[in-house]
Amino acid sequence: MAVLAVCAAPLIASYFMYYVVKPKGGVTNYGTLIDPRLHPIPPMASTTLDGKPATLDNYKGKWIMLKVGPSECLQQCQDQLFAMRQLRTMQGKEMERIERVWMITDGEPLDTVLMRVNDGTRMLRAPAAVIDKWLPLDKAAPADNVADHVYLIDPLGNLMMRFPKGAVSSDTEKVRKVHKDLYKLLKASAIG
Repeated sequence: MAVLAVCAAPLIASYFMYYVVKPKGGVTNYGTLIDPRLHPIPPMASTTLDGKPATLDNYKGKWIMLKVGPSECLQQCQDQLFAMRQLRTMQGKEMERIERVWMITDGEPLDTVLMRVNDGTRMLRAPAAVIDKWLPLDKAAPADNVADHVYLIDPLGNLMMRFPKGAVSSDTEKVRKVHKDLYKLLKASAIG
């Protein structure tokens, strides 16, 4: 009986802990997960800077860090673009699996210095009305704007994550948290 009790004790304890004590399921991601069924990528008349048709589908098969905003790129915008470049570089050998896309929501010309500094970032122009209806915002923050966030699209073309306002910025602690999310996604994903 003693041998049976010793062998059964771990099994009984595990069932007790799981069904009675209930383990706490902690959230380990920093970004907010988005249900892709609620936010499918809409057809957009997006173009490259020189006016050629281009869509986000051109980058299918890669993870896309998406930044949206007007062509007037102030300090917050520049910090986001710089942090996106750094986040991609921080992935090491996995960085080729990530594309950086800036969806510009107006037709104004871009500063050439800004374009040179952000070489490698795919820049597309898309109608602001379509973007604003498509990308989800933080409903708890009334002054929330799509330009405040960086979004993540998976290699199958599904919008799947929104990073908090100011997460992709010059704040190194927040950037580390975003890096951790990207690292986990790239490690767990066999696609892209």
